[in-house]
Amino acid sequence: MPSVGTLLSLALSLVVLVWASRIAVDRLVKLAQRFDVPDVLVAVTVISLGTSLPEIGTHLSASAGILAGQLDYGVASATVLGGNLGSSVAQQLLLFGTFLLAYGRFTLTPTLRRDYYVPMLLAAALLLGLSVDGTLGRLDALALLGAYAAYTYWSFEHRPRTMNVPDTASTDVGRDTAVSLAAMVVVLGAAFVALAAVEDLVADLALGGSMAGVVTIGLASALPELSTVLESVRRKAPNVAVGTLVGSNVVNPLVAVGLGGVISTYRVPPAVVWWDLPFKLVAGVAFLAWVTRNGGRVRRRDGTALVVAYFVYVVGRLLLYPGQ
Repeated sequence: MPSVGTLLSLALSLVVLVWASRIAVDRLVKLAQRFDVPDVLVAVTVISLGTSLPEIGTHLSASAGILAGQLDYGVASATVLGGNLGSSVAQQLLLFGTFLLAYGRFTLTPTLRRDYYVPMLLAAALLLGLSVDGTLGRLDALALLGAYAAYTYWSFEHRPRTMNVPDTASTDVGRDTAVSLAAMVVVLGAAFVALAAVEDLVADLALGGSMAGVVTIGLASALPELSTVLESVRRKAPNVAVGTLVGSNVVNPLVAVGLGGVISTYRVPPAVVWWDLPFKLVAGVAFLAWVTRNGGRVRRRDGTALVVAYFVYVVGRLLLYPGQ
């Protein structure tokens, strides 16, 4: 059985991780608006990058720990990759389903499908193609980062300004810059503590590192996106919710995995290659086909189906790959 100290350390570090990430996101959005960055670019890059800080932070901390010899290469790789995919699938299925249940009817326009949903699926497909051999080298990681850079450039050049970001512009650039940087440092520190606690948890429960990552770091890392979704529903700004969820699903596999992979490389567990990424892609393609067939209209019943699909994903992974 895991010790009380391990559980408390994990819980506290995850709370701090999410809290600091939200502060960083708020300040980054205010700064972007202060310098008149287009709304859509804010949603695709700043908000998506900001809400993905927990995933980015855990990858950077894990890779630094691997290089320093403080974290086991296999366990740390499995934990952060499992956490990354767990968070991504939670956003794609659980949180998007929650959004539909809370908001009701919504129309995914052809532009939203082309500019948001398809790049999300392509990012997952690229990661799967690079990981199928069980390793993620530095050249693979650079390919992921290059793909994100190309996506961001394309977004800036081609996307219209269609989103309304629910925050006010910064009135003190120096203060907001300092607060956002400090919050990012806290994110990295909390991520390292969480990873160490997960390692102890893996040893105590005989769970695989990636499975522990899915059910702990994966769910906790999705909390910033959940808060953004709920706030967007409250302010009746559904495009922000959809843009953030799908945009974060582009950031997670390309930026978070890419940055960590450049630093230390990763050993990719079979569960990621044969369950996480295929399930994510099949579910995404099926949902896109269903939405297209219905003219882009989605309802609460579709949200229920997405939530159910998420629990099928978790239960299936636990049954098929409990030790990875």
